[in-house]
Amino acid sequence: MSFCKHCIQGVRHEGEPLGKLETIAGVACYVATPTVDYPKDKVVLFLPDVFGIELNNAKLLADDFAKNGFKVVAIDYLNGGSLAADAMNSPSFDFMGWLANHGADQTRPPLDKVIAALKAEGITKFGATGYCFGGRYVFDLAFENIIQCAVVSHPSLLKVPADLEAFFTKSQAPLLINSCEVDQMFPAEAQAKADEIFGDGKFAPGY
Repeated sequence: MSFCKHCIQGVRHEGEPLGKLETIAGVACYVATPTVDYPKDKVVLFLPDVFGIELNNAKLLADDFAKNGFKVVAIDYLNGGSLAADAMNSPSFDFMGWLANHGADQTRPPLDKVIAALKAEGITKFGATGYCFGGRYVFDLAFENIIQCAVVSHPSLLKVPADLEAFFTKSQAPLLINSCEVDQMFPAEAQAKADEIFGDGKFAPGY
């Protein structure tokens, strides 16, 4: 239940975002819509890392999903309090101080508001892709079977094996975990435990 120094390190992607900023249920969102016909009852929820939807990286990734035929709603569940881009790779930034003001009590309600509003518009199926900080919420949404497909990349704030076991028991969503050989938040031991729990066809929805 922590972060590592790499959670606020990275590079900035280059490119011109194609989506647009919208307010949904009072929550700022970046919405990327396919230019071709797409299923109007489905949305991919994009849950960014601590740099939020303002960082170009998040917008360009959302655009890529839209280019592949899925409407994407990237949610500012950080309530306008995402890390500024200049905090990236900064050795002096007080990350734990920031985290203290962005717990579940502050960050989960915006997700619920946007999801409820999208349901009212006719959305019946959700996929979710979460990056670092957002990975925790993909798991939580899957526990409640709010989403029908779950993807996490470098997930943080997970309890292993408890959250993996809860996912296996509670969720009907196929699960994809994107991790790497050196990942302090989801290390090799956690990856092996995930393979043990979900692998070899044991998890019927898909892994």
